[in-house]
Amino acid sequence: MGGSHGADRDGNERSLWIALLPTAGFMVAEIVGGLVTGSLALISDAAHMATDVIGLSIAIVAIRIGRRPPDARRSFGYERFEILAAAFNALLLFGVALYILYEAWRRLSEPTEVNSTAMLVIAGLGLLVNLFSVWMLRSKRDASLNVKGAYFEVLSDLLGSVGVIVAAIVIRLTGWEWVDSLIAVAIGFWVLPRTWILLRQSVNILLEGVPDGIDPAAVAQALRALPGVTDVHDMHVWALTGGRISLTAHLVVPGDTVAIPALLDQARTMLHEGFDIGHVTLQCEPVPCADAAAGHRFL
Repeated sequence: MGGSHGADRDGNERSLWIALLPTAGFMVAEIVGGLVTGSLALISDAAHMATDVIGLSIAIVAIRIGRRPPDARRSFGYERFEILAAAFNALLLFGVALYILYEAWRRLSEPTEVNSTAMLVIAGLGLLVNLFSVWMLRSKRDASLNVKGAYFEVLSDLLGSVGVIVAAIVIRLTGWEWVDSLIAVAIGFWVLPRTWILLRQSVNILLEGVPDGIDPAAVAQALRALPGVTDVHDMHVWALTGGRISLTAHLVVPGDTVAIPALLDQARTMLHEGFDIGHVTLQCEPVPCADAAAGHRFL
């Protein structure tokens, strides 16, 4: 299993590097272009691209730190750095989105002239860069919250580029320069709910919450259905990272009629195949221990 996780991390890092390089190069051009044209929508898109560069860089650093093996102080290793990176990227996106909303409100009160032609050219080039980055990360986004955070960032940039292109065309045809700020607001409102989902998932893992898609009552019921098991208590289900689910539990197995090693093998196989729980620690006891008496029946 360790080799598989290592191969996944190598593939994730390679995809992140390939997405980072063109994004960083175009970010500079887009920031300069936004300042020259005076377009808030373009500056909004450039700001998101800047967060992409930061977010992709942090994601790569997190993967590299996560490769460090467990030691005396970190018995689980350092893989959770990837979750910290995902949470940081979510907070970064929140900050950028709120800034763009504020700047749009300010510019609606004090309109500025926009160079729609240069705005259209720069946004078109940005769209190509974002399409490439989204294509590179799309297949990896469900395997890691770290990569998912980076994917959301470049996806929001892609939509931002589309928005800037639309704004440039409308301004060129109608002269409605307020459309620039309206598009910037739309980009901000699109980013915020998706960023909230990413932050909520990251915080749930950091708080040792039950992973999405796992029903603790169903897991406990499945454990009770094993031959010889009469009760389950002090059960905990959590994820070390987005794709590594762990479980600990006490199984009440009265008498000596059950072969404990065979029962444990059966339980581990059932948990892995039925719930995709890979790291399992089970304690068998003839009568409920003090944890059960304290009310730790399931969690």
